[in-house]
Amino acid sequence: MDHEGNVSPWLQLAEDLGLVVRFLPFDEKSWQVEEAALSALLSENTRLVALNYASNLTGSINRVKALTAVAKQAGALVYVDAVQFAPHGLVDVQALGCDFLVCSAYKFFGPHMGILWGRRDLIDALKPYKCRCSSNGLPERFELGTPQIELMAGLGAAVDYFADLGAAAGEGGSRRQRIARAFEVSIAYENTLAQKLIDGLSGIACLTIHGITDPARIGERVPTVSFTVEGIAPETIVRQMNAENIFLWSGHNYAWEIVHQLGIPAGEGVVRIGIAHYNTADEIDETLESVRRVVAMLRQQRA
Repeated sequence: MDHEGNVSPWLQLAEDLGLVVRFLPFDEKSWQVEEAALSALLSENTRLVALNYASNLTGSINRVKALTAVAKQAGALVYVDAVQFAPHGLVDVQALGCDFLVCSAYKFFGPHMGILWGRRDLIDALKPYKCRCSSNGLPERFELGTPQIELMAGLGAAVDYFADLGAAAGEGGSRRQRIARAFEVSIAYENTLAQKLIDGLSGIACLTIHGITDPARIGERVPTVSFTVEGIAPETIVRQMNAENIFLWSGHNYAWEIVHQLGIPAGEGVVRIGIAHYNTADEIDETLESVRRVVAMLRQQRA
């Protein structure tokens, strides 16, 4: 279920070092990666398992804590891509038990910069290419030269924003407690909007949602909803909706393995709608009306 950013680097590394890469498919009924499927791929030679926390195409949240435990039983390190999850859920690396976790600040309303967390003992053992005169300390050995101060300030401000949301929701405790409260409130709100969107899309003929639609499982996905309409190219739908000031995205969204597993032409991909806590129920209604109107118009043109 991975974004290509958590696939291509490992493939290229494997090619350089003569390693074997095994692909972990998702279950097309549950729309999640299953622990049994991971277990079947592991062996005593497995060194690292790269997992996706939440899919940027299907929206599915994987059971990363359980998957990590399976990988650990085989003696493998675990690397988690939390880019799509981080804006929609509280990340707790200690609870997950993973060894590395990455995300991107722009996804949670910060600047365009990458974030890597790793266990200190593992990070300390890594030896990067660096200048002879630069520090061997952490994190300096990985951050040569003048740090991007503006981006770091923006990152801190983005995290503070979540803490402020938690305070506005009535939490007066530590920064971490305020951030946790912010997610408690935003997750419930986003889930309501996502289900409203899914219910509306489900009523449109020949439209297929690629992801979890069961209201009882709404908490097992982030509010990223992708769909296709039989006979109509996603790009055509998105272009027309953009003209109506409804801004969406089309294509494979770098979820290369997912579209191939689902049999979706990579050159076409899906229509993807992303929801955040700043969206409103009225905006969902407007979006649904636009989808209905655009799909009906495009069908009529094809008739």
